[in-house]
Amino acid sequence: MEAIAAQNLTKKFNAFTAVDGLSLQIHEGEVFGLLGPNGAGKTTTIRMLACIISPTSGTAQIYGKEITKDPTAVRAMVGVQTESPSLYERLTASENLEFFAKAYGIKDPARIQPRIRELLEFFDLWERRGERVAVFSKGMKQKLAIARAIIHDPPVLFLDEPTSGLDPESSKLIRDLILKLSRMERRTILISTHRLEDAERICNRVGIILRGGLKVAGTPEELRNRVAGEAKVEIRILGSASDYIRSVEGVLGVSGVEAKGSELVVSTGDPGLTTPDIVRRVVEDGGQILSVRPSLPSLEETYLRIVEGMRG
Repeated sequence: MEAIAAQNLTKKFNAFTAVDGLSLQIHEGEVFGLLGPNGAGKTTTIRMLACIISPTSGTAQIYGKEITKDPTAVRAMVGVQTESPSLYERLTASENLEFFAKAYGIKDPARIQPRIRELLEFFDLWERRGERVAVFSKGMKQKLAIARAIIHDPPVLFLDEPTSGLDPESSKLIRDLILKLSRMERRTILISTHRLEDAERICNRVGIILRGGLKVAGTPEELRNRVAGEAKVEIRILGSASDYIRSVEGVLGVSGVEAKGSELVVSTGDPGLTTPDIVRRVVEDGGQILSVRPSLPSLEETYLRIVEGMRG
């Protein structure tokens, strides 16, 4: 089932086109990463889908509700965390969540207080509930901002650069929480990010947006295969790999061999066909193989190749 569907979304600010005919589909329970350079249109796309701003043309549906025809219903189904946490720093963690719960129309204290406790415990902030947000670290503020975004328990969550400016430990905490929100609660999550390691670790699918248009979308593996070209096979050998370069170069289908310490990196057009012959040749020459694995470009390398190709 499609949780989010967009058709030809366009947003113009006077003469500048921020988003240009963007179309995409995001499945229920999926974590979808929107990747692109600064100014590509990621934040504007999220703001349109969340009914914060209206599109110039085109439309989208959140669980079948049109963003242009029924924005009130859409806003009730989505939570938004912006790059800036947008919290009231003079209020405590609990007071912030209570304020936003009431803003979303949750008036009954019998509903609000259990929900606040549930979220603060989930985000490991319960022990700090009575402290003013002003004393929180950036990572704590980011966790509270995500809690605020789902105070009304929406099925769809938009996260705009959720790990921006965080140290590695805080970034990992946020990534783990996003995965929990997706896997345990089947929440559909759209993330905009320029941090490719985040997308690689948590997204089921990613899309690359450039000059306001979605240029390509798929799983990280599908995108890697799109640009991989010749495949590489990494073979770890007991001892020096350089001793086996000449013999492996003679295998039919091998186009290049490089030795890196105890590892042979072999380029081949068809690893499924050539790998058994490579392994056989190394063993025949007295080599003891410790491991064999295919080598694919990282998502970051894939992203850069795709973007460079489109710009070129």
